[in-house]
Amino acid sequence: MYSIGPLTVARGERAQGLIPVGTSSYGVELGIPLIVVNGAEDGPVLCVDAGVHGDEYDGQEAIRRALAEIDPATLRGTVVGIPCMNTPAFEAAARASGIDHLNLNRIFPGDPEGSYSQRLAATFVEQVVPVVDAVVDLHTGGAYGEIAPLVILQGGYEDLATDIALAAGHELVWKGGKWGGTVRHPVLAAGKPAITIECGGATYREANVERHMHSIRNILRSLKMIDGEVELRDTYTAVTGTFARSSNGGFFVSYAEPGENCKEGDLIGQIVDHYGNTLEEVRADWDGIVLWVRRIRTVRSGDEVVIFGAVEGEIKP
Repeated sequence: MYSIGPLTVARGERAQGLIPVGTSSYGVELGIPLIVVNGAEDGPVLCVDAGVHGDEYDGQEAIRRALAEIDPATLRGTVVGIPCMNTPAFEAAARASGIDHLNLNRIFPGDPEGSYSQRLAATFVEQVVPVVDAVVDLHTGGAYGEIAPLVILQGGYEDLATDIALAAGHELVWKGGKWGGTVRHPVLAAGKPAITIECGGATYREANVERHMHSIRNILRSLKMIDGEVELRDTYTAVTGTFARSSNGGFFVSYAEPGENCKEGDLIGQIVDHYGNTLEEVRADWDGIVLWVRRIRTVRSGDEVVIFGAVEGEIKP
């Protein structure tokens, strides 16, 4: 038997349900939706989540499809799917919850006495982290931007999480993530591997659903939870990311695509006014890779417009 939150799932079975977090002002129970596939054989427990940001859709659908195709009779271990962690943000079709407007991916481990998002983070830490062995956190660039396919491997935890990071299958490995409070942090702090996979954004695309599903399958193979050879690249490119922010408000025009190589001084974008006058140019500060590009054209002072990736070297499996 496997238990998580209110669910108890027998060997070789699947189940779904909600870990309660709170109630909306109109009386609807809110919480963390779970899909659990408990294999007939022993093995690790992998948690795959999406929808930490409500406007990132591709990973949500990828989890539903990936878990639907898993046969519990041949699965070794347990897969816990959280297709939409932040249902109030999904309801608002926005990055942050419409209840308290907090960015869930910056407030872990949360606060059980705080606002809804704080309680949501704390519930994940208290009820999910102790009963899983690894976490894969699926993201896209959201409604505001589009990101190149990549995996974020938290700096300082390479020994713990590199294997599943490489199994994600993307050439770019972002070594860093200096900001705190992400889903990864409490999992890594508990001594368990956790990675974030980024892919796509700006709109929903079937191709990115398939990319996320491929990552899930390959990570399952790497953990020996399903049959099949692990697909690894000969080499991976380690990068770090730096956010470029606008000084002026206006209309953002981009000249580069996510994943595109750039040279120092290359024009990546510009901000223009309503008459077409250039207010600001965004140029590459160094040779590197454009990791993320803003797709929402409305830009205000201080908004993110580009993430530049500096190449740190190669990683060989």
